[in-house]
Amino acid sequence: MPHKKNFLLNQLSPDLLSRIALSLVVGPLPQGEVLAETHARINKVYFPHSGIISCVVETVGGGAIETGMIGNDGVFGAAQALDDKVSLNHVVMQVPGEASVIASDQLREIADETPAFRGLLLKYEQFFLAQVQQTAACNALHSVQARTCKWLLRMHDLAGAEIPLTQEFLAQMMGVRRTSVTEVAGELQKAGMIVYSRGHIRILDLDMIQQRACECAGDIRSHYRRVFQSNEAGE
Repeated sequence: MPHKKNFLLNQLSPDLLSRIALSLVVGPLPQGEVLAETHARINKVYFPHSGIISCVVETVGGGAIETGMIGNDGVFGAAQALDDKVSLNHVVMQVPGEASVIASDQLREIADETPAFRGLLLKYEQFFLAQVQQTAACNALHSVQARTCKWLLRMHDLAGAEIPLTQEFLAQMMGVRRTSVTEVAGELQKAGMIVYSRGHIRILDLDMIQQRACECAGDIRSHYRRVFQSNEAGE
């Protein structure tokens, strides 16, 4: 069953997954597709199989900073669907992929009738809040190079070693100037840790990147394991 490519859906019992699968549709999510606008109502819930969803806080002056990533370890839109709320962020596909998609009303109906499913969704929301808090602390305390390496580790966890990414986008996601990202990317490439060209990054030496990263990548993995009591994600 293709839905099992998502970690959360894969945790469900076969009977429950079969029931939910009747309302799920698998579809592509191209890079740059906007899944939600700030303060807009959420009509669909996405369980990614691949790719990365980026949650971004936008400022009045046109700036933006990423607060969290969602990959095949999670879900976007479930918490909003459960409480009939709107999105607090601009949400966009950072890396293309595909997902199992369900209408918000259908998800809320199933979750109301199935405590085990509702509990799983709330567990992920607990983890995502921890990720957002960790990101806020990281942005305030750590150097651009340490944050870049942390960011690359998280990207690797979710998307592998080949990452379609421009320096402009990375700078925006990290809330820094492009010149800062260009300098750091050049240092990492010179050290043989990455290769960057034409909007594409390939990770060459994950161990070296981990050595230069701040502790936040490991903390995010730890948060996930603690919430789900599992070693499957983030390893």
